[in-house]
Amino acid sequence: MRNTTKITTTVLAVGALTLGLSACGSDSESQASDGKLVVAASSVPHAQILGFVKDKLAAKEDLKLEVKEFSDYVTPNTATQSGEVGANYFQHKPYLDDFNKKNDTTIVPVVTVHLEPLGLYSNKVQKITDLKEGATVALPNDTTNEARALKLLDENGLIKLKAGAGNDATPKDIAENPKKIQFKELEAAQVPRSLDDVDAAVINGNYAVQAKLSPKDDALVLEAAEGNPYGNFLAVKEGKEKDPQVVKLAKLLNSPEVKKFIEDEYDGSVIPAF
Repeated sequence: MRNTTKITTTVLAVGALTLGLSACGSDSESQASDGKLVVAASSVPHAQILGFVKDKLAAKEDLKLEVKEFSDYVTPNTATQSGEVGANYFQHKPYLDDFNKKNDTTIVPVVTVHLEPLGLYSNKVQKITDLKEGATVALPNDTTNEARALKLLDENGLIKLKAGAGNDATPKDIAENPKKIQFKELEAAQVPRSLDDVDAAVINGNYAVQAKLSPKDDALVLEAAEGNPYGNFLAVKEGKEKDPQVVKLAKLLNSPEVKKFIEDEYDGSVIPAF
């Protein structure tokens, strides 16, 4: 997804956009006529959390909510910008900042809901120190998550990044690589599927959960929750923050009921951020 030029991501984005926009066209009209809020979301845990809100909490706030699931990190923002959906829930601030800058979009956060700790996983070794010289490590290829993955490896002593490497760091920004690790850059949703083909992989929390991995139990190393800037939030096109249905959903997403649902459902693999 770097600059949306990776072939796999472009194909996914175009395919999902075609399906998503055709599916959402009538919803945009119904949203205008009956107040329905259509939210684009990744399936796990975002759509599950929204599903809990829709089934258990929405009625008491007179919130008409529809959830549309997407498998990529591009279409939810483009659909929100175009107005084909009213909001999205799938991303963190560094990713959104990068997306807005590169795509001239005006998506803004509304309320932060949860954190999915990024982790390093392996089917071949039990500890990060067991990785051998020349080992291959898969990384998500979108700008901010790749940098986030490299920072995780830096913080755990596998590599050392150059001074000043920021939220757009790539393997080119590695100053020291004592084990001569090779990096395989993949679209984030594909990384879990690479585990049998690489020595280790840095996997986003939502895709880890979707692949039946437990960040808490299975990760060789895991991001710390405290002070973490990668909380996932509800987002809308700028100017829509005070839409009555958006306000209702934001309130429910930060409710005690949702906090308990996240804690009970994900057992530390997804963490409430409010």
